[in-house]
Amino acid sequence: MDGGTRFVGIVIYDEVEVLDVAGPFEVFSVASRVARARFGSAAPPFDVSLLSHDGAPVSARNAFVMTPHRAIAEAPPLDVVIVPGGVQDALETDPGVLAWIRSAVGSAEVVASVCTGAFVLAASGVLDGLEVTTHWEDAPALAERYPAVRLRTDRRWIDHGRVATAAGISAGIDLALHLVGRLTTADLANATARQMEYTPADA
Repeated sequence: MDGGTRFVGIVIYDEVEVLDVAGPFEVFSVASRVARARFGSAAPPFDVSLLSHDGAPVSARNAFVMTPHRAIAEAPPLDVVIVPGGVQDALETDPGVLAWIRSAVGSAEVVASVCTGAFVLAASGVLDGLEVTTHWEDAPALAERYPAVRLRTDRRWIDHGRVATAAGISAGIDLALHLVGRLTTADLANATARQMEYTPADA
């Protein structure tokens, strides 16, 4: 279990979907707590940070205010990057963010999206040629705007190793639990799901 601590960065922005952020945040945080309490891990397997464009708080969906730990540019080298969905248009057209994502794919173990976060990954070019998923409601727009991606609407999540995508909102919890199992152990992923009283769906 003591394979060192992986640094997880979850990107937040105005009108981000709350559960897209909170679901993965809770999974990785609970996994670290469970690893210490039940598996005797000396170091937490995950260190989770919220990252905003400039380090300032953001107003998520329904005026839910989120305070980041730091700005994207101030993030340490990350092992896992999560781009949640929401009203992602500004992020999708930000050259600095897109360049950062392309760089992260080359250095992190996995860069993942939840829901319409897939539009941001697609805009960066890292999904070209890959099977991807997103929220069912936004699937036609993703296919139209990014024809180089191979859209799947029948999958809860899809993992290509360096890049992964999850369908809408609560599917981010399923993908995060899968990543806990992939990056640590299946036992820890199962214990995390049990602690959360959550039954993960198959991919």
